[in-house]
Amino acid sequence: MSLCAGFLDPFARLIGLDGYILMAFILGFPANEIVVPIIIMSYMSSKSMMELDSLNQLKQLLVDNGWTWVTALCVMLFSLMHWPCSTTCLTIKKETQSWKWTFVSFLVPTLSGIVICFIVANLARLLALV
Repeated sequence: MSLCAGFLDPFARLIGLDGYILMAFILGFPANEIVVPIIIMSYMSSKSMMELDSLNQLKQLLVDNGWTWVTALCVMLFSLMHWPCSTTCLTIKKETQSWKWTFVSFLVPTLSGIVICFIVANLARLLALV
C-alpha cells in the first residue's frame, strides 16, 4: 500500500493531498463513502494500531500524517468534485447508451476537482498561508 501511495504522492502533493489520500479516492471508486475510512486505515497501518474513540484522536492521527487546513480543504473540495462512483457511471452508460457520455461524466468532474485543488493548494503556498 505504501508503495502505491509513494508513487501517487508527487502528483497528490500538487493538488494539496498526499499519496494515501489520492489512493483512497481511487480505491473508493466502487462507493465514495469509503474514502475517509480508507484514509484512516492507511494511516493507522503505517504506524501503531489504535482505536479512535474521539474526534481529538482523529485530529491527532491526521495532524501526525501531515494534514494542514489546506489538506482538509483540498480533501473536501476533491470529495465534492471528483469522479462519480462506479454505480453512477454504470447508470449513466445504461441511460445514455454511450461510453462517450459516461467517459465525459467521469472526466469533467475529475478535471474540475484537480484544477480547483491545484489552484487552492498553490495559492495557499504562494501566499505563505501554509
